[in-house]
Amino acid sequence: MALVNIKINGKDYAVEQGLTILEACRSVSINIPTLCYLKDLNAIGACRICLVEVKGARSLVASCVQPVSEGMEILTNTERVRNARKMNLELILSDHDKNCLSCVRNQSCELQKLAVEFGVEDANVFEGKAIHYEKDTSSPSIVRDNNKCVLCRRCVAACERQQAVGVIGPNARGFDTHIGCAFEKNLADVPCINCGQCIVACPTGALTERDDTAPIFEALNDPEKKVLICTAPSIRATIGECFDYAPGTDVEGKMAAALRRLGFDGVFDMNFTADLTIVEEANELIERIQNGGKLPMITSCSPGWIKFCEHYYPDFTDNLSTCKSPQQMFGAVVKTYLAEKNGWDPKNIVFVSAIPCTAKKFECRRDDQCAAGEGIYDVDYAITTRELGRMIKRAGINFRELEDEPFDSPFSIGSGAGAIFGATGGVMEAALRTAAETILHKPLEKLEFDDVRGTAGIKRATYKLGDLEVKVAVASGTANADRLLKAVESGKENYHFIEIMACPGGCVNGGGQPTQPASVRNTVDLKSVRAKVLYDSDQNKEYRKSHENPDVIRVYEEYLGKPGSHKAHEILHTSYVKRGK
Repeated sequence: MALVNIKINGKDYAVEQGLTILEACRSVSINIPTLCYLKDLNAIGACRICLVEVKGARSLVASCVQPVSEGMEILTNTERVRNARKMNLELILSDHDKNCLSCVRNQSCELQKLAVEFGVEDANVFEGKAIHYEKDTSSPSIVRDNNKCVLCRRCVAACERQQAVGVIGPNARGFDTHIGCAFEKNLADVPCINCGQCIVACPTGALTERDDTAPIFEALNDPEKKVLICTAPSIRATIGECFDYAPGTDVEGKMAAALRRLGFDGVFDMNFTADLTIVEEANELIERIQNGGKLPMITSCSPGWIKFCEHYYPDFTDNLSTCKSPQQMFGAVVKTYLAEKNGWDPKNIVFVSAIPCTAKKFECRRDDQCAAGEGIYDVDYAITTRELGRMIKRAGINFRELEDEPFDSPFSIGSGAGAIFGATGGVMEAALRTAAETILHKPLEKLEFDDVRGTAGIKRATYKLGDLEVKVAVASGTANADRLLKAVESGKENYHFIEIMACPGGCVNGGGQPTQPASVRNTVDLKSVRAKVLYDSDQNKEYRKSHENPDVIRVYEEYLGKPGSHKAHEILHTSYVKRGK
């Protein structure tokens, strides 16, 4: 590793050649504030908050884009630097909606934090023209409010570089520059996949999820309604962050306790239908392999990926597993099996899912998602981890002081295979555990399929199952899915089974997860620390294979018959649309 000798604030350092000033300073524990910068995603020097002095340079330089060089002398904390950063903040605030108290990002806004740090006491130092934008509320998942936008372009980078969608970008020029869709179309009118990675990247409240908490509170107060909720596998690993727990803290028991105190009539674990999905999906995979069905079969549990496929790879919709996602399966089972079992009218059931995903809001109203009858949607509302956190706070529940409580029966059991659904590669590993034992007719000696674990964007593996050699691939982030599908489409790569998650790292990094500032995202591998909770849960479960889950077995025995049965297809399977761009 080649080194260069530099001086920072009068002290000598040897740092890696090729680093930017920002990276070099952080490598020696000297922090430089940023707003538009996001590691590995966005480094464009637009906000000018990371300005530093460099000896010999005529003007201050943006440290996030300026590389270090031999003998460079850098000053990061002079009066000139501090004044410039403060003035740039004041300029940004001059055209910013400053209704901070009512903003969903109040106390988690990076602009607000910087204003406090740099002592911006008057946010109206620079008075003048201000542009007012109408909110774009057309999307079922995402709300865009350009009055709070700082033009950092982090959302643009997430949409284009990370997700290969690119439906948003800077429109107009100069003072009129704003982030929007081509030809000023609404988000609902472009091939947005609703993944919400733009929200995760946004440092302010310019992008948020559509808030569905009000009608849920209304339903909870309606004595005629039976209001039930299930929580996705990854929520237990992330909701603690809404209450100041460190990333990677498992708060499953407190979460269940909080949901009961909100007033839900049933608090269920989506791990159950993750297992149900795997049993159906593994059966479908084996059937396709043995009977010449469409291969590769591709997973269907990520609605952002499904919409990406429908828009950008419509020919691959025939390869998608017909299984509904675990969210939709849960609602379907509740409004058919559980409703019949308990004598409930499905029309009086309000089923809610707490999920890491903004695209699930779109999925709720997809066609072919009404197992209990036309107009009775499997899932009524899908709320993000962030929305659930806000509900708990608004109800005055002291989350940190709650004692752990279990999930409710009859769907309280989830296997370890269901638990790992929330991490990239988890669906593949869970399916392989069931498919392998079905094909081999004997228990596996080792349940871990290590080749498909980890946070790499694309993973490939081949497994020998008796006489059958099964080739699999895993991709997370639709830009990686794009690369993988191009290789399959061209014939360069061939697989039996592919897992795709829309969000990089899987659901643990979903668009509905708690927002973390760039200062955390640049230094903590959130995908890994959150995923570790799920893999630890898998290790500690009594059941680690989906097909051995007693609750799943009972539902088949009492209602569905067997995996892949006609009734199972009516309730647990769905169809897709070739949308195109």
